[in-house]
Amino acid sequence: MWATASCRPTTTGPPTKSRPWPTSSTCMTPRPSWPRAATRGPQPGANFFRNAVMPRPARRFFAYILPFLTFFPSPAMLPRATPFLIGLLGLTAVAAQAQQLNTAKLDSLVNALDANHKMMGSLALSKGGQVVYRRAFGEARLAPSAPATPDTRYRIGSLTKVFTGVMIFQLIEEKKLALDTPLATFFPQVPGAAAITIDQLLSHRSGLHNFTNDPAFPAFMTKPHTQAEMVALIAAPKPDFAPGTKAAYSNSNFVLLGYIVEKLAKMPYPQALQKRVLARAGLKNTFYGGKINPQAQEALSYEWGSGGWKLAPETDMSVPGGAGALVSTPTDLTRFLEALFGGKLLAASSLATMQTIRDGYGRALFGLPFGAKQGYGHTGGIDGFNAVAGYFPADKLAVALCSNAAAYAFNDVLIGVLSIYFGQPYKIPDFTPSTYAPPVADLDRYAGTYASPGFPLKITVTREGPGLQAQATGQGAFELAPVGSGVFKFDPAGIRMEFDAAKPTFTLTQGGGTYLFTKE
Repeated sequence: MWATASCRPTTTGPPTKSRPWPTSSTCMTPRPSWPRAATRGPQPGANFFRNAVMPRPARRFFAYILPFLTFFPSPAMLPRATPFLIGLLGLTAVAAQAQQLNTAKLDSLVNALDANHKMMGSLALSKGGQVVYRRAFGEARLAPSAPATPDTRYRIGSLTKVFTGVMIFQLIEEKKLALDTPLATFFPQVPGAAAITIDQLLSHRSGLHNFTNDPAFPAFMTKPHTQAEMVALIAAPKPDFAPGTKAAYSNSNFVLLGYIVEKLAKMPYPQALQKRVLARAGLKNTFYGGKINPQAQEALSYEWGSGGWKLAPETDMSVPGGAGALVSTPTDLTRFLEALFGGKLLAASSLATMQTIRDGYGRALFGLPFGAKQGYGHTGGIDGFNAVAGYFPADKLAVALCSNAAAYAFNDVLIGVLSIYFGQPYKIPDFTPSTYAPPVADLDRYAGTYASPGFPLKITVTREGPGLQAQATGQGAFELAPVGSGVFKFDPAGIRMEFDAAKPTFTLTQGGGTYLFTKE
């Protein structure tokens, strides 16, 4: 999951505290655009199960995108009618709140995640170039125990794409490349390469099939592969659509862009990265990953299973390349975004091009709206690792969260972090296990396949022993935890499903989106 795949929800109209949007997400899984002026809500299904701890091979590294890719407050966490302050007075008030950061409340959120085995990782927030909060929690390695520290390094998955995008734009500024340069200049063997441009690769409009979606990928990803093998893998399937006709997230785009960086920079990707980005931004804990080395402060990753955390499979980093092979820390990620938005890496015109959102995608960046505030960044996921980093230019705020184990919706954690930072009402989640046992007759009645108008995925609910499982079209099944009469949840993806006692329907709530499903 350099960007994990599959999903995102969407409602129309600008976000509000009473009806916020769900990512992306990380997700990962891409999604439609939210123009700066007239923002739209997430696409239905866009971030469904995005950051979920799912059975393999349902999880892929890469399109983390959209699940928590959008920091949309959950209605349960925010009051129903708190209007946004607009204008200078409102901005001043928010700034004052941010300066008086409630670190105790941030600690409470992190402590709750850690104590209840919901997440292990590291968080950093930086305001105007100064770190205002830095906290690691959980373990970098479980056996033997090695507690995480702020310097623990995590695989960041698809956040790598932002670094790759920056180098591509540097090459464009150096006149070595152009947005309209055809892919055929470098890889004529890729189907449709003559009609695919660098711009379309950057903005996920190439039509190239996402190779991480293939059923054989889980076996493929753990072994080393050459550039020739990777290009052949990408070139094998037919394109999903004609270049430029629409947008769909594909890791294939950025693997190829990483190779193009190497060809034009005339050096391997890690060396180009060091020279062009890391040295200029002053990043000391970011690098192209290899075999995970715990002795070098690198975290191992885990997935939640029966009995607790289980060590996750380890992707060979020759596979994700420019789409997802980097390792970093939250503090380095905030520095990177500050350098990017501070003009240290690109000209203002290049950055503006990266920020231009169309059909949900910028060029190596995504819009990360939080209420009325507009941020930019990316999410990432690979193996059991999750990551997100965003920058809010108006507030000069950079935030980054990296995790090596997550059994709770990443999007909801970021919602909490940003709500606390901006002084907005927020309730620390209550992770007390439910003791409710649903009647067997109810479980049998809930089973079936459900659909919702405008939602691209059907959801099949099945009875499994004393409980329920749900499975969306093309995704892995997951267990639903009962919390009350007719009410079930799946914390890893922030999903809540409430069945109607009298009708064959349920209401799905995820990331601020609400959808009514009817049994077929």
